[in-house]
Amino acid sequence: MLVRSPGWAAFVPDEVIVVQLYSRDVGDGTPLVLLHAFPLSSAMWLAQREALAERFRVVTPDLRGFGGSPLGTAEPSVDVMADDVAALLDAKGIDRAVVGGLSMGGYVTLAFCRRHPDRVLGAVLADTKATADTETARADRLRIAERLEADKTVDVLLEGLLPRLVGPTTMRQRALIYGRVRGLVQSAPASAAAWAQRAMAARPDALETLAGLHAPALIVHGAEDEITTEDDARAMAEALPNAELTLVPRSGHLPPVEQPQLFNEAVGEFVAALGRTIR
Repeated sequence: MLVRSPGWAAFVPDEVIVVQLYSRDVGDGTPLVLLHAFPLSSAMWLAQREALAERFRVVTPDLRGFGGSPLGTAEPSVDVMADDVAALLDAKGIDRAVVGGLSMGGYVTLAFCRRHPDRVLGAVLADTKATADTETARADRLRIAERLEADKTVDVLLEGLLPRLVGPTTMRQRALIYGRVRGLVQSAPASAAAWAQRAMAARPDALETLAGLHAPALIVHGAEDEITTEDDARAMAEALPNAELTLVPRSGHLPPVEQPQLFNEAVGEFVAALGRTIR
């Protein structure tokens, strides 16, 4: 279903159409919106819905084209994805929320902070980065997008990306987790994956967005991540006026999946502290 979001003239060009995102919405309390990694879906947040919904309202949407959400007709853009999230909050009657994302979800979170700063109670940025792609990285994304469109399968992601999504500890000791991540990658539609690659390739540098963000932020980074680096995480923490950095041991690119207890503890403490400040 396609909807136009009312009252967004200051943020959205006249003809931009947002899609109605499918989401899981559980619990009560301070709203916590979690945006998934590429090329997964909101299914990756299972452990967060189970644990954090005991204390907060946890909303986990499928970003456009993934899971139960339609791809729509808009040109690839993380800004469009951020506006989809804002429309979802409108539909749910949520004025402000802690908005967080991992990897691609982090890029969307940064776009959301830039386009809808008054709606950000706090930000969680996990295993992501604020800098734009290098020319080499951008060309690689576009090459992968072209192959996804030509093959009409996600085989290229299973070959190149999947082995890097989890850390070596998970690969050695947690075969079930690796199998679950593989299943999520296999479930991604090739068309959505190609669209998202083009959107990420076109994203702008977001360091200026971080410098202007007045809401508190939590930076989370898996110590064994081979996709984003600890330097990326520290650069975001240094650019933010009010941020804390948590390194998650024995985790690669997906701490919420690989080390859910440690991730949940860090995010739970962060959101609880924010909830106390607004009472």
